[in-house]
This record gives sequence, C-alpha cells and structure tokens, in this order.
Amino acid sequence: MSEFDSFTGALRRRVAERPGHVAVRFCAGGGDERLTYAKLDLAARAVAAAVRTRTAPADRVLLSCAPGTAFLKGFLGCLYAGRVPVPVPPPGSHAPQTQRTAGIARDTGAELLLTDMAEVLSGDGFGASTVLSVQEALRADPAAWTPPLPERQQLAFLQYTSGSTSEPKGVMVHHGALAHNLALMRDSHGWHGGMTWCSWLPAYHDMGLIAMMLAPLYLGGTAVLMPATDVLKRPVSWLRLIDRCGAEISCAPNFAYELCARLGDEQIAGLDLSRWRYACNGAEPVDARTLARFAERFRSAGLKPSALLPGYGLAEATLYVSGTPVHEEPAVFRVDPAALEQGRLAEAGTNTVEVAASGVVRGLDVRIVDPVRLTETAPGVVGEVWIRGQSVAQGYWRRPEETAQTFGGTTAGGDGGFLRTGDLGAFHDGKLVITGRLKEIIIMHGRNLYPHDLEREAQALDPAFDGLPATVFAVRPPGRTDEEIVVTQEVRGRGVPAEDLQALARRARTALARRLGVTVAGLVLLRVGRTRRTTSGKIQRNLMRDLFLRGELEAWHEELDPTLHVGSARPLRTPAATGGARS
Repeated sequence: MSEFDSFTGALRRRVAERPGHVAVRFCAGGGDERLTYAKLDLAARAVAAAVRTRTAPADRVLLSCAPGTAFLKGFLGCLYAGRVPVPVPPPGSHAPQTQRTAGIARDTGAELLLTDMAEVLSGDGFGASTVLSVQEALRADPAAWTPPLPERQQLAFLQYTSGSTSEPKGVMVHHGALAHNLALMRDSHGWHGGMTWCSWLPAYHDMGLIAMMLAPLYLGGTAVLMPATDVLKRPVSWLRLIDRCGAEISCAPNFAYELCARLGDEQIAGLDLSRWRYACNGAEPVDARTLARFAERFRSAGLKPSALLPGYGLAEATLYVSGTPVHEEPAVFRVDPAALEQGRLAEAGTNTVEVAASGVVRGLDVRIVDPVRLTETAPGVVGEVWIRGQSVAQGYWRRPEETAQTFGGTTAGGDGGFLRTGDLGAFHDGKLVITGRLKEIIIMHGRNLYPHDLEREAQALDPAFDGLPATVFAVRPPGRTDEEIVVTQEVRGRGVPAEDLQALARRARTALARRLGVTVAGLVLLRVGRTRRTTSGKIQRNLMRDLFLRGELEAWHEELDPTLHVGSARPLRTPAATGGARS
C-alpha cells in the first residue's frame, strides 16, 4: 500500500519545523519537566533502536509507566520502531488493577514490557527477561534508528476498553484510524499548533492518550500533564494548572467537572479560567445539571458557558465521534420523562427532565438503529448508536466472534460495515443525545429506566448522600421472571449509630420508590470509596451487581425486601439481621 500522512509522519514534520518548541511539560510536586520536540524525538529514536533489538516487527509491547514523560518516550519509541504499544495502568495497591494488567499481558502475548518501574514489575509475573526499563532504552544510539513507513491498515496500538459493562477487550487501532480521528478533532474544533493542552487523565485512558497527548503532538502544540492522583486529592489543582499554563484545551469525564463544581469560594479564589476555551466533557451521558453547576461556579473566574463542550466517543471509534462546536453553549433539552421511558425525546414545558446533547457529528456516518428490528429510527426516537467511517477500529484483538458482532453491524435493509456501540441515543434538532447503555437499561412494566437517572435521584434524597456515588442495577430473585431494582449509595457512616443508618436506608428506599413510581427492592449503604469504577471513572454497574449477589459489598447497612435472596453463600439478610454499622 502507498504511504499516507500518518501520526508519526506529522510528528516528524513538527520536529523539523519547530525543534525548540516545548512539546511536553510534566508538573508534579513543584517540579516542571520540559521536553522540546527535538528532545522528545531524540528520546523516541533511542527507545525505538532499543526496542527493535529485542522484538520483531508488529510485536506487542506492554507499556506501563508512572505519571511522567517516560510513557510518551516509550509510546512514541514503539511507534517509531514499528511495534505495537499496549498502554496499561502501573501496578496499584488493589488486586483488581494488578489482575487486569496481568490479564492484558496474557491476552496480547506481549513480547516485551517497557516501563520506568522495572524493579517493581519484575516480580509481578512478567519475568525479568521480558522487562526493559525506559532509562536503559534511552541509552541506545538514536542514530541507529531508521524511520518506518506505516501503512494505513497497519496496527498502530492496542487500546484496552475500560470494562464498564464487560471484561476489557483490546481495540485494534490502525494508523489510518488514528490519523483520521486526530484530523477529525482538529477540523471539528479548530485546534492548532499554537495552543496549549492541559491534562491529568491517565495515559492508558483513550481520552487522555489521544485527545490530550497525541493531538497536541500531531498539531505541534504543547501538552501540559499532571498526575491523576493530585486531582483526585485536590480537584482545584487541575484548574490551578490550567490557569498557570494558560491552557485553552482540557478534557475530562463528567465526574471531574462535578467534583470541581463543589469547590468552595476559598479554594477557587483568584482563579482565572478566561483562556480555557475548550472544556470538553466526555461521558455517556453528560449530566446537564453538572454543566449548569460548573458554569455557575466558575463564572466569576472568567469561564464562559460556551467553553463547556459536551462530546461523545469510544475506544472502538479510536476516540472522537461528536462534539459541541466552540462558541456555542451546550444544547440542553427539556424532555418529557414519560416519553423518554418509552424511547422518545419529546420536548415539554412542565414536568421535564433535562438531557444534554453531545454535539454534532462530522466526518463519520452515525445512525440510530432499533437494536432488535435493525431498522433506522426516526429523529427523536431512541435506538442504538451505529458508526461507520475511517476512525472505526479494526476490531478486538484475538476475538473474531465479538469483532464480527460489534464491528459488523448490518441494517435490515442490508447496509453494513457499522460499529454497534451498545450506547443508546437519538438525534434531536440535529444533535446527538446519548441516553444510556443498552446492557444496563432496566425495563420495568414497559418503562425504560436508565441507571444514571435513578442514581442522580438517589444522590438527591438526603444531604448525607451529597457528592457521593450511587449505583443502580437490576437483579432477578430466584424463581421469578421479573427483575427488581437494587440501589447502593455511599455514605459517611463512621461514628453514626446503627439505628440512624437503618432509619436513613429505610427512609431513602421509600422516598426513591415514591419518586420513581416503582418498587425498590433493596437499598445498600456503602462505605465511602467502595463503589467500583473503571480506570476512566465509570461506575462498573455489572460488577457491583455481582458483588451484591455474592454478598461481597462492604456495607454499613442493607435494607432489603424479604423476597430478595442474594448470594447462595450467605442466608437472606433482612433488616433485623443486618442493622447497624459494620467495620
């Protein structure tokens, strides 16, 4: 195949055009490490030379680095070498993350582990012979490197999904899809090389990698990075860095904006966000109330409402699918909740629920398709989001059946080649509105109930729940054909008398059932931090349901319907048996 304008080709042009321009800054602990395009390129060529001596073309290279510049040196080095990088989280203190990384290593058959933490990882089941430290790789001779000429359909990297509804799968992103998606973001938003990006998102997160690291390098801009842990501990540190570096672009999931919207006046005093023009919010779906709270909270800091840009994307489409045009305020529609439960977006004047649009689609063929009939729906009618275009990935690594099912969508009329996203949405007023996940929707008495809507209702039930996550899922009691709703809600229960927690759970369960007009079979009060999330912050509802059924949730109190038997390994736990805080 003929050569095309790949990401690495574009990056090499930036190196030639502006070698002394700062490509990457990493800010942590008062430090500010800076790499110019020339220095980053030199490092990437050295890593490429080292990687080539240890691997063959198209070999997979597991890439696990602590926050810093080592990841980009390793990732670019793999691309420069014509190898396939596989970003994974660094080993953490909790077992699920370590197990996830080890599982990815087995799934990829990675021939090499490239890391800046070799002394830690050498004992984690990878074997010392498979480990190469980034520092050692940087000692290789960059002059020994020769540039590869990647072809459009050649595999660029494996991006493992977050696993919010199933186990992680390796999305095969080819060079053509990466270049197309980066150009799509550039053209849709008007991004250019004179801009500064600022991000705390992990490098193994698709938004963090592609939108916040590769996009600025593709365009010749500057990426300013910081550790995610800093933001989770002190959310305002993200905004302070945006202010300090004058960043125009910073993207994050909805939950990060919600955290910041709750900051106090003293924390945000003196903050200047007037230069932040692209506050991209990517979630399924974006919470309209979060947009309003964030805009109001930082109005005094100079943030314009038009800077808030809801968008939609997924790893299977490389990243970006739709986004809100800059200079336009987010589109928020007031729709009839009863109509929404029947799968329609119908605007109404009273008794409404607000839904935020995820912008407009450009450069991709996006359809809304009835997931059962496989027919395209009318505007305003909810269906599954199907995508076709050059940004769509090749499929899942070593999963031919799932690749065929997900990437081979064909309508009833025979129109094929679509990615079936599993996301539900509709076009309304020319804009894409995401309403939920197909696998997570709860159908009760002919009503389509979306877990995220129910979770927001739960969080608003009592001041004790404010700012803490809820999870909603459905379970099927033994011997029953219908499902029941269970809600878990984090609460600060330390030092609270057992009878108060019992009363809180009972009161919240009754109030939620009254609000929803359906029976809530169980409400579980969890300790803070016990809600399971993916690496990108999405709630793992299916995992939470499994933990509930196995009786493995760490709860302060459970208020359960007597018919709700959970976990064959434990007896039915009624309020009388479970009342009180548990350590």
